[in-house]
Amino acid sequence: MLTHIDLFSGIGGFALAAEWAGFETVVFCEKDEYCQKVLRKRFPGVPIVPEIRDFRWPMADTKFIRWGEREHTSTNRDEKEIALLCQATLLTGGFPCQPFSVAGKRRGKEDDRYLWPEMFAVISQVRPTWVIAENVAGIIKMELDNCLSDLESEGYETETFTIPACAVDAKHQRKRVWIVAYDKGGKSGESEARNRGESACGRSQDVADTEGILPQGFGNGQEQRESRGEGRWPVEPDVGRVAHGVPSRVDRLKCLGNAIVPQVAYEIMRAIKEIEV
Repeated sequence: MLTHIDLFSGIGGFALAAEWAGFETVVFCEKDEYCQKVLRKRFPGVPIVPEIRDFRWPMADTKFIRWGEREHTSTNRDEKEIALLCQATLLTGGFPCQPFSVAGKRRGKEDDRYLWPEMFAVISQVRPTWVIAENVAGIIKMELDNCLSDLESEGYETETFTIPACAVDAKHQRKRVWIVAYDKGGKSGESEARNRGESACGRSQDVADTEGILPQGFGNGQEQRESRGEGRWPVEPDVGRVAHGVPSRVDRLKCLGNAIVPQVAYEIMRAIKEIEV
């Protein structure tokens, strides 16, 4: 069985991609209460660790996790359940991007939301065969080398890809860095993620540009912009994702803003599955 551990789970983007690719998500780690509600509704019965600093492996040693609406400790878990949670083919995590985002102060390690060390600590405990980590493009110059060095110190081979949302036909760029790590002690194989990642957008259509660059296929020069009667594209396209007057609208917008694009993660996971099975 291909199993998946989901850190910084949010509203379950990685778990959704994992489900599509044939992985079973066995545990979440998410502290936001609204996100926890979403996870319980979409993935009933999957335990949630509320705080990554409390994550212990094997899961039998975790002092507190939540299974649905019930609290459990290692003393009330049956042997089959514990055995399931002690397997890990894949571990994923979109660790907080605020320390590296151009939309913030870019304080890096000085930011109290800098949680890569916590994610790496869990990776070191769990020793999954595969790791997928996701973050904003701003991490490249600030922390990416350290992330890769940490993983390689634990015996992982690493690859990185910058894959935008428009690579899977979304109408905005949303460039993200995807770190894929493979435990060299496991099976050998050549991941197809490189080819998929290098394709990037590969399109000439116009898409929203969150970095203030000219839209794809728009060309350069003031004359071209004036001929279209427009300048730079807005941060997000007007696709009506959240209706006005809907309860928890702020929470929903926040969750969407923090979420990954599961269609991108799916392509990476699909390649991993082809190697594993």
